[in-house]
Amino acid sequence: MSQLSFHYRAIGTRGAQTSGVLQASTREEAYRKLVAAGMKPLRITCRNRKRGKKGKKISLRDLSQFTHQFSVLMEARLPIVDGLRSIVEQEENERLREVVESVAQEIEGGSSVTDAMMSHKDVFGEVYIETIRAAEASGNIVEVLGTLSTMLERQNDINKSVKGALMYPTCVIIALSLALTFLMVFVVPRFTGIYARREVALPLPTQIVIAISDALRFYWYIFVGTGVAAFFGIRGAWRRPKSRKKIDNLLHHVPFLRDVLKGLAISRFTSVLGISLRSGLNMIDAIEMGGRASGRPLLEVEAQKLREQVNRGGRISDVIVTCEYFPTFTRRMLSAGEEAAELPKMCEIVARNCDREVEHLAKNVTTVIEPIMIVGLAGMVLVIALAIFLPMWNMGAIM
Repeated sequence: MSQLSFHYRAIGTRGAQTSGVLQASTREEAYRKLVAAGMKPLRITCRNRKRGKKGKKISLRDLSQFTHQFSVLMEARLPIVDGLRSIVEQEENERLREVVESVAQEIEGGSSVTDAMMSHKDVFGEVYIETIRAAEASGNIVEVLGTLSTMLERQNDINKSVKGALMYPTCVIIALSLALTFLMVFVVPRFTGIYARREVALPLPTQIVIAISDALRFYWYIFVGTGVAAFFGIRGAWRRPKSRKKIDNLLHHVPFLRDVLKGLAISRFTSVLGISLRSGLNMIDAIEMGGRASGRPLLEVEAQKLREQVNRGGRISDVIVTCEYFPTFTRRMLSAGEEAAELPKMCEIVARNCDREVEHLAKNVTTVIEPIMIVGLAGMVLVIALAIFLPMWNMGAIM
C-alpha cells in the first residue's frame, strides 16, 4: 500500500504539545506509530488527499444520524471516545468517518466535546457547536443531542419535500427552453430562406421571431456570457449583507416562494431557539443563534430587534408584536409560551406547525404551477406557429 503523509499534533513524552509530519499507509497506522513513540495523539490530518476526494458531502441526514447515535451512546453512559470510535467503524461516509475519528482523538487528548468539534466548524456549523457548548456546561447534553437529531432529520425531510416539488417545474422549464432553442436555431431559419427567395412581405410577429433566431445563431456567445455573468453576479451579491437583504426582499414578493421561505425560516428560528433555551443558553444568545440559523436576512433583522429589546429588559410578548415577519399564530404561541414559562415547548409546537405548512405547500406546488406552465407553453407555441405560418397564408392568397 502506498505511503501517505500525515500531519499530527500530539502531547510528547515531556508533556508539551508537539507537531510534525510522518509517513503511514492509513490513519490508524499513523496513530499507532505515535503511540509507540510514547506520544498521545491529539489530531492527525492526511496531507495527500484533497477535500474533494474524501468521500461524498456530509448531508443533513448524515449529521442527524451521527447526532442520534451520539445521544444514544451518551445516554448509555459509554465512554465518549469508545462510543465515537464505534460510530467510526460503522460510518459509510468517508469524510464524516475521518471527522468523527479526529474528534475522538482530540477528546482523548484532553479536549472537551465542544473544543474537539470546533476544529470541524465547517461540518457541524456554529449553531450546532454553540448549542453543544451550552448543553455541556449545563449537564443536559443527552437531551439536547436527541432534540438536535430530531431537528436535523426534520429539516432534511422538509428540504427533500421542497426540492422534490420543484423538480417537476424545473425539468419542464429546461425541456421547454431546449425545445424553443431548437426551433429558433434549426427550424425558423429554413422558413426564413423560403420567404426570402419568394420576397414575401413578413408581418411583425414573424420579423420579431426571425430577429431572435438570428441573434441566437450568430451571437450565442453573448447570451451564454450574460447568463454566466448573471449567475456569478447574483452569487456574489448574495454573499454581501446589504445586497443579500435586497435579494431576500425581492424573493419574499413572489407569492408561492414567499410562503415557503417564511415557513422554513420560522421553523429553523423556533427550533434553534427552543433547543438553545433547553441547553442552558440565556434568552439573548438563544435569539441571536435562532436568527443566524434561519438563513433569511429579513428574519435576522427581526431577531436582532428582539434581542436588543430583551437586552434592555423587555419581554418577547411585548416586542414580537412589532415583528412583521412572524405571522399571528407564531406571535401568539411565543407570547403564550413566555407567559406560561414553557417557551421551549411552544417553540417546538410552532416549528412542527411551520413544517406541516411547508410540506403542504410542497405537495400542492404542482397543482398551483402546472396551469401557469401549460398556459405559458401554449402561448409560446402559438406565437411561434403564427409567426411561421402567417407568411404562408399570405403566399397562398397571392397565388
